[in-house]
Amino acid sequence: MATPLSDTPLSPSPLRTIAVVGLGTMGTGITEVLARAGREVIGIDLSEARTAEALAVLRSATARAVARGRLTEEQRTEALARVRTATDLAAAADADLVIEVAPESYEIKHQIFRELDGIVRPETILATGTNALSVTRLAADSARPERVLGLHFFNPAPAMKLVEVVSSVLTAPQAVAAVTDLAVELGKEPVAVGDRPGFVADGLLFGYLNQAAAMYEARYASREDIDAAMRLGCGLPMGPLALLDLIGVDTARTVLEAMYAESRDRLHAPAPILKQLSEAGLTGRKTGRGFYTYEAPGSGTVVPDALTPAEDGAAAPGRAVHAVGVAGSGTMASGIAEVFAKAGYQVVLAARSEEKAQAAKARIGKSLSRSVDKGRVTAEAAAQVLDRIVPAGSYDAFADVDLAVEAVAEDLEVKRQLFQTLDKVCRPGAVLATTTSSLPVVACARATSRPQDVIGMHFFNPAPAMKLVEVVRTVLTADDVHATVREVCGRIRKHAVDCGDRAGFIVNALLFPYLNNAIKMVQEHYATLDDIDAAMKLGGGYPMGPFELLDVVGLDVSLAIEKVLHREFRDPGLAPAPLLEHLVAAGCLGRKTGRGFREYARR
Repeated sequence: MATPLSDTPLSPSPLRTIAVVGLGTMGTGITEVLARAGREVIGIDLSEARTAEALAVLRSATARAVARGRLTEEQRTEALARVRTATDLAAAADADLVIEVAPESYEIKHQIFRELDGIVRPETILATGTNALSVTRLAADSARPERVLGLHFFNPAPAMKLVEVVSSVLTAPQAVAAVTDLAVELGKEPVAVGDRPGFVADGLLFGYLNQAAAMYEARYASREDIDAAMRLGCGLPMGPLALLDLIGVDTARTVLEAMYAESRDRLHAPAPILKQLSEAGLTGRKTGRGFYTYEAPGSGTVVPDALTPAEDGAAAPGRAVHAVGVAGSGTMASGIAEVFAKAGYQVVLAARSEEKAQAAKARIGKSLSRSVDKGRVTAEAAAQVLDRIVPAGSYDAFADVDLAVEAVAEDLEVKRQLFQTLDKVCRPGAVLATTTSSLPVVACARATSRPQDVIGMHFFNPAPAMKLVEVVRTVLTADDVHATVREVCGRIRKHAVDCGDRAGFIVNALLFPYLNNAIKMVQEHYATLDDIDAAMKLGGGYPMGPFELLDVVGLDVSLAIEKVLHREFRDPGLAPAPLLEHLVAAGCLGRKTGRGFREYARR
């Protein structure tokens, strides 16, 4: 029988000898981290070939570290000397901590933990590296459940800073404290989380990846456009489908199945394409083919295949565009006008009054002045850009434009009325575009007598800096109108992605359910704002945590988009989190009001 926890207090000395069970990519990476941090490491794997491969990888990785000046040759020699390997769990007998990173299977992990119970000392901490299975379930079958916890590193372990420290209801606080201290000593950022599939980072990440897979499966957008949209629209290091290939389609399916078994949220029900690819052996980079095709198994180099878009993608010639009208006087309208003027277009910037139009042009002048101060453009060039913009207090000034882009309030009735006006004042053949981020483009088109000329051009804020434009085609949009907008996007140096006319398009349809799920985690007291933000920045490579982003976007704007998505897709999982609704009702809208999920100093 195990010695009670109270009778065997944890040693105050650091965890010095650590066994790593499972020497795949993750286990080998953890071994490198531990050895470089001065720990004695016992790498254990049943396969002699795997242990030999792990040592070869360690030698190679540490040699690269020396070449890059991150290690001295002496430090490398010492680190490698601290690693020994074995093919029997008995080698873990003297370990202070055992980290299990075997395949994601309860049967395999249970067997490892049962064997370890008869091998390690009573005070040894047992950690599982699972990201999908229940830590509580693994602990309950152990002879010392109070010593079992989760220690979830992220791949590649040497580079990724985040470590999720997972407690079950059985875990002793002393064990959590000891492992948390170790993570800090390893140079990692530990985040304390409870036991649920996916924990924080993967719990939010895999729902998003699943929706991206479903979006692709529905042929709503191409794999290239989905990935480009999320990279350029959200600043992510990789698109979701490329990331699924990197993680492994089969791994993603396993994590999602575990999440769905607990949540029964349809957003976590694995998209059928994940099952199809997994069962066909097309699991991503490791096999050379998944959503994309790769040069060879294990390679990250994508090669063209039957689904790769042709270089000359335009099916029809576009219409000539020389003059552009921009309707609106807000930040988005002035940003779009600046973008077009910089690209050499003559721009009419029209608002409901001359004063508002002049104010919008003045805002552009300030933006250009900042660019001059930063050395990005000469004063002469900035003056030429500003001269191309003509402010107007009436939309009648759009009589001769070739392309009219509206950027007014996100209100369908306001937009409908504006398109009725544009229909009257714009010449025949002019392209009419809406920048809506969530409303149906076809509703704007039907407000005109020429719905074939109407299309969506969803710019992102700030328009001069953001490279993405979602080109939203309705069932009524003419081929040459679509070709025109694609050509214009090239001229203004924006990356165009194509998508259909449905709520959220690509970016918002994938981004806002992720943000909503983060709010639910806080609402359920699963994790703190700070821990969730840290987890997504450090574990997912996000430039901002979800709560930082929500406060920047505005909680009222976020709630409006959530409501539109919920109304369109009618999925209970998309219903706005009550906490978001309560904050908006209280007037806590984010940075613009000085308080949202966090408080901000008033200027």
